[in-house]
Amino acid sequence: MFGSIAAVLAAGAGAAVIGVVVHGHAAHPRAAPERPARQTRSAAGGPAARPPSAPRRPPRRVLIVGGRRQPPRARVPWAASGRYAVARGTARPPRGRRGTVVRYLVEVEQGLPFSWRDFAAAVHRILNDPRGWGSGGRLRFERTDHGQVRFRVSLTSPALASRRCLPLDTGGRLSCWHGPRAIINAMRWGMGAASYGKDLASYREYVINHEVGHGLGHGHLPCPGPGRPAPVMAQQTKTLDGCRRNPWPQRRAAPRADQSTGQRSAGRRVGAQSRSASPAASRPR
Repeated sequence: MFGSIAAVLAAGAGAAVIGVVVHGHAAHPRAAPERPARQTRSAAGGPAARPPSAPRRPPRRVLIVGGRRQPPRARVPWAASGRYAVARGTARPPRGRRGTVVRYLVEVEQGLPFSWRDFAAAVHRILNDPRGWGSGGRLRFERTDHGQVRFRVSLTSPALASRRCLPLDTGGRLSCWHGPRAIINAMRWGMGAASYGKDLASYREYVINHEVGHGLGHGHLPCPGPGRPAPVMAQQTKTLDGCRRNPWPQRRAAPRADQSTGQRSAGRRVGAQSRSASPAASRPR
């Protein structure tokens, strides 16, 4: 019948195909349109979250003591390789013409958990600090990696330190001067000393200044009195004897104008650092 609509169902490959007769003409069969792939969605209706990644480490806690950011403490093995590696490169002395230039080198025992670059940079900064042995332009320190030097600053495992410091018995727990080396015990560099509490940054300054002080000819000094700053040549690792800890040969405040003369005066020196008759002898700290 003209104008009648007949639906023809054809089954093919399991899919339904519909033919429609319109006004006496048969329409071409069309396949059902494919639905776009569904995007995986979360229970809340939004895009599904990505699989969780490995948990991030929490940020390392920064310790501030006396207004200073402290270096991270490090546990040190009792023994390392037993062989030193010289810190490569050089570091210039402070600018100027005043003061004798003192050449030194830095070496680190292989196998210790410290970067030789970081250790060398710390030593150079400490030695040339205005409160250090070069205060007032008396000395200027230059790091090198070859040739003749006045002394060596050697970061050393406890086992090697106990041998290098002989005949003194340090028990592997102390640093010492044993010419021409300032032997810095890596355990102390990593953990400090009870006398300095949590102030590892200041202890590191103390132990460098103390041992190098022996290399420059200075001997031990006692505490001058309760509550006073300890001389840097006091054995502060062992005890403060009532003194306050002090890592510097000089206590240098900001320059100030003298009211009577208008001249600028520098800070004061902490104690009179005595000269040692035999700086090559071992001295534990």
